[in-house]
Amino acid sequence: MAEILNMQNICKSYYLGGEETEVLHKVNLTVHSSEFLSILGPSGSGKSTIMNIIGCLDVPTSGKYILSGNDIDDLDESDLALVRNKEIGFVFQSFQLLSRMTALQNVELPLIYTGLSILERRKRAKAILERVGLSDKMKNLPSQLSGGQQQRVAIARALVTEPTILLADEPTGALDQKTGEQVMELFEELYRDGSTIIMITHDSKIASHAKRIVNILDGYLSEQEQEG
Repeated sequence: MAEILNMQNICKSYYLGGEETEVLHKVNLTVHSSEFLSILGPSGSGKSTIMNIIGCLDVPTSGKYILSGNDIDDLDESDLALVRNKEIGFVFQSFQLLSRMTALQNVELPLIYTGLSILERRKRAKAILERVGLSDKMKNLPSQLSGGQQQRVAIARALVTEPTILLADEPTGALDQKTGEQVMELFEELYRDGSTIIMITHDSKIASHAKRIVNILDGYLSEQEQEG
């Protein structure tokens, strides 16, 4: 499997009240294509910070981050945005769907900036919604969908641009247990189909769906082997 993400001695510091606080400490992480990785840690462990760096929403204070052959440290904000849009498909806890758009329109939205024709955008968005089991909900507004259905729309929107990595931040955090398990079954199906998934969570039960778990605590990463 090809290496698509490599972090070497990543550190991240913030300055609060003139005082430096280091949030990540010499983080080393490698992810290959078609992996299903979970980064597991409690609140305040640094997992949101590492997610932001993986997703090119933030840059490290020091260290090297290579994503699909791009040295992130060499990129300006405009280049970062291009890499982010091409390489990362984001799935958020709160879905972040546009309330006045149908499921189909929400999924189609990221394709507006790709140069595809209207017909091609619509075709691809429909295919992805069918893939996540929502072929009968394409014309529904988010308010007409259950929480689980809204998250499936959000996953479809993340997948429609065919990103290198599906990056999910607490993807079941706003769902009940049964619905959360159904969403995790979808992630497992996507993984079996070849998607590369990085999931950020505080929930060890949710993390156990991944094939590889990395623990984060006080800004330090440690690997945990999974069976099967």
